[in-house]
Amino acid sequence: MENKLRFYNTLSRKEELFVPNTDGKVSMYTCGPTVYHYAHIGNLRSYIMEDILEKTLRYVGYDVKRVMNITDVGHLSSDADTGEDKMLKGAKREHKTVMEIAKFYTDAFFADCAKLNIRTPDVVEPATNCISQFIHMVEVLLEKGYAYAAGGNVYFDTSRLDDYYVFSSQSEKELLVGVRDDVEEDANKKNRNDFVLWFTRSKFEDQALKWESPWGVGYPGWHIECSCISMKHLGEFMDIHCGGVDNIFPHHTNEIAQSEAYLGHKWCNYWFHVHHLTDKTGKMSKSKGDFLTVSLLESKGYDPRVYRFFCLQSHYRKPLEFSYEILDNTAVAYEKLVKRIGGLKKEGETDREKFDAYRQKFQAALCDDLNSSMAITVLYDMLKEDMSDATKYALAEDFDKVLSLDLTTAHADREAENEVDAQLEAYILEKIEERRAAKKEKDFAKADAIRAELLEKGIILEDTREGVKWKKA
Repeated sequence: MENKLRFYNTLSRKEELFVPNTDGKVSMYTCGPTVYHYAHIGNLRSYIMEDILEKTLRYVGYDVKRVMNITDVGHLSSDADTGEDKMLKGAKREHKTVMEIAKFYTDAFFADCAKLNIRTPDVVEPATNCISQFIHMVEVLLEKGYAYAAGGNVYFDTSRLDDYYVFSSQSEKELLVGVRDDVEEDANKKNRNDFVLWFTRSKFEDQALKWESPWGVGYPGWHIECSCISMKHLGEFMDIHCGGVDNIFPHHTNEIAQSEAYLGHKWCNYWFHVHHLTDKTGKMSKSKGDFLTVSLLESKGYDPRVYRFFCLQSHYRKPLEFSYEILDNTAVAYEKLVKRIGGLKKEGETDREKFDAYRQKFQAALCDDLNSSMAITVLYDMLKEDMSDATKYALAEDFDKVLSLDLTTAHADREAENEVDAQLEAYILEKIEERRAAKKEKDFAKADAIRAELLEKGIILEDTREGVKWKKA
């Protein structure tokens, strides 16, 4: 491979050359959504950058197998095993069953991903599919002495580890600054940072989803699902584990603890974390102010690909500040970019020397800790270069294997949509005039038929003092 991929490994706290366990193949795991609500665009930033990582790996020649879990059970409102069950919270909010909520928001998540051109992972596994695997892992951890039963629950004993805080050289006291102090203490725990592997009736008597286990009827803790699902599909050795920075502690810390105790060897070599989306007040989340979703952006007139473009112009390891003003500027830049590429003549000879040179520059930017901003700069530099349209078009098409901005198709698609819209508007105006004439002739049956015909096509007519207005249903 011409360029060797380097990226920041949270585990070693430095940039490292990526070397997979098996030459030419990559096993990659992504922490998926807890499907109790729509995905916030802050969460989706992580999935966009993980998508760029996966596509970069494929671009430089690796065979990638990527697995994602769907959390449809076990995730409490605090990541530290306290608070209300998120899935039950969603079910109560919408007066539906937990599984109805899970299905609806799983579909909504992947619909958002499709709009953002995020590739669906090779394997997507809901946690509720893997209860037997969770129970087996808990049994093994108990046998090995890494877990204990107390108060009806089963806990992982963090005191059995030489180094529980694997992601930080900080002291326990410093790490705990990020952990909420206002949550209830669990008196069953031997140590403050022990975490639940399996809950029984001793917690949440009204839990919607429960299964038989050796410890009583209950349900799994949140952290165990990622360990089991990844091992089920990727085996005992994994190359890359991805997530947002808020997953580092305690979720990913707990994953490593239980996985390596279970396996008896190192589990995952590289950990890839994406920083928060922020606004002027700090980290953005579902609980703060305007709940920003892809659908909300669309309702305000933004193409979801503009949000992807916005994310790619910042480094994944830096906080990214969101504002509508910045998104407006990004939208203008995106339209200019795709219009410029859409105007290229793709017929003709491709200059292989210049094509290879720019492909090398683009690949080098991505291999430098996934520098998507520099990769876009290479794209702009290429468009300014003295070379044939055919070469530029071929390069834009090639770069888009990673960028996934529909660089060579967006402008033509937009023009086609505008042409259809113009034709539709002409048809509607013609029908409104026919209806006006029918009403003038007191042919109200015909006027009503015209209104009904338009309604069948999704067009609503409104008679106002200013005249007839129309809108899409």
